[in-house]
Amino acid sequence: MSTPEPPREAVVEKTSPGADTTWFVVPLFNEGQVVGDVIRDLRTRYPLVVAVDDGSQDDSAAIAARAGAAVVRHPFNMGQGAALKTGIDYALRDPEMRQIVTFDSDGQHQVDDAAAMIAMRDAERVDIVLGSRFLDSRTKPGLLKRIVLRGAVWYTNLTSGVKLTDAHNGLRVIGREACEKIAIEQNRMAHASEIVEEIGRHKFTVREHPVHILYTDYSRSKGQSMLNSVNIVIDMLFR
Repeated sequence: MSTPEPPREAVVEKTSPGADTTWFVVPLFNEGQVVGDVIRDLRTRYPLVVAVDDGSQDDSAAIAARAGAAVVRHPFNMGQGAALKTGIDYALRDPEMRQIVTFDSDGQHQVDDAAAMIAMRDAERVDIVLGSRFLDSRTKPGLLKRIVLRGAVWYTNLTSGVKLTDAHNGLRVIGREACEKIAIEQNRMAHASEIVEEIGRHKFTVREHPVHILYTDYSRSKGQSMLNSVNIVIDMLFR
């Protein structure tokens, strides 16, 4: 069940590239402490936001709805890959949608980076723009995280034929045609490698853009950095 679609003219405070044709897809799982601020910040520039509540046990869905997002709910936790697929399918229902942005609900992604990536896709006329935390020095992952991410880059470049500097970055701009063709069948963290493999399989044009992933006290307190590192390793081993 979803809440009404957010109005296109909603709360945009300043001109942003593609504001009326871009949907932000925000997977959501037990982020009630921060998701309201994340969505309100997004919607000052991009009003079209769909939050996919992936079986949260807190009030995340209600908070996201109050912040102005359309909300789609999974009855139980299915994983981030499944949430992205649900959100993309929702956005494709809008005939005016030109692209989607996958955007984390925990405050680690920056709206300025997303806007720059949207502008890059428009200027360079590519199918997809992927964020990379290794194209500049703003992001400060821990040593273990850096080692795992570098390993994931090597693995994904080898298996997909797509040459990237950051294979597991959740900030992506994906054009409509790519949204229609990319198949996300891996529900959990393996979806990140799967998306890159789909880019290679369909021979989509792709660019990377430097982004700042903000590892906050909140995300560290939830153990997300370590958990994601473990999930990436499992992904590589089993794929």
